[in-house]
Amino acid sequence: MFFDFGAGEILGLAVLAMILIGPDKLPQFAVEAAKVVKKLRAMATTATNELKENLGPGFEDLKPSDLNPKTFVKKQIESVLEEEESKSKGRTESMIDPDLL
Repeated sequence: MFFDFGAGEILGLAVLAMILIGPDKLPQFAVEAAKVVKKLRAMATTATNELKENLGPGFEDLKPSDLNPKTFVKKQIESVLEEEESKSKGRTESMIDPDLL
């Protein structure tokens, strides 16, 4: 997902946690860390849903990754280019004089 951890990194973090926290407190720390992660996910989901509601129609399929400035600008430029292409196609078809056919 967000972080690209390999087996070596995870093993290193586990050993570091054992040293810093201690083996007797490690299970309780893991439970607390899981609770924090669960709360953060719930907050992110709530914030995303509120943002969708406040933006109104047309943003039902909004994803947090769409709010990245690069992604947002790229998406807007593509939509403008698609509109221009459809307009230019429509103009060429409407510019043909039926008497010439």
